[in-house]
Amino acid sequence: MKYLIAGLGNPGRKYDNTRHNIGFKILDAFSEASNIVFKDRREGYIARYDYEESTFILLKPTTYMNLSGIAVRYWLKKENIPVENLLVINDDLALPLGSIRIRGKGGCAGHNGLRNIEENLGTKNYARLRFGTGSDFNYGDQVDFVLSHWSREEKDIISKQIDTCIQIIQSFGTIGLSQTMNKFNNHK
Repeated sequence: MKYLIAGLGNPGRKYDNTRHNIGFKILDAFSEASNIVFKDRREGYIARYDYEESTFILLKPTTYMNLSGIAVRYWLKKENIPVENLLVINDDLALPLGSIRIRGKGGCAGHNGLRNIEENLGTKNYARLRFGTGSDFNYGDQVDFVLSHWSREEKDIISKQIDTCIQIIQSFGTIGLSQTMNKFNNHK
């Protein structure tokens, strides 16, 4: 079985270590732990990883956050991966800092990357791994907040959860969405 794991973010050094790029950060940690390397391909950076009887196609879109759906649609089609084998990793302002939740479907909740994926796929029914950034910003400052860098204290909190995210990705591709949700949604 093949799975597309799309970590959302923006390409370019100025976006490294920003809240909006947590999807890239998680996939970078996954590739480092797995000794695999991303290659610059059409619409994104791609890495392949074989684990047990599953093949994971890791995608970091280069289309920028608001057009993430273009890259996701392209790689699903190119690799002949059904949408039920898609896992999108995104930042989430509605979750407390460092909280992680996996869901099988849902709305975009104002997240432009998710909105574009929904528009390009024509469905809201795809799995997503939501990583909480917290919401420590003043009304109207949401964009500045998600594009700002993590503080030292925040980096300590998120680094502890990134290993769990790697386990979630592997679990998604081996025991499936339902069992992965049961196993990890109550994880602290």
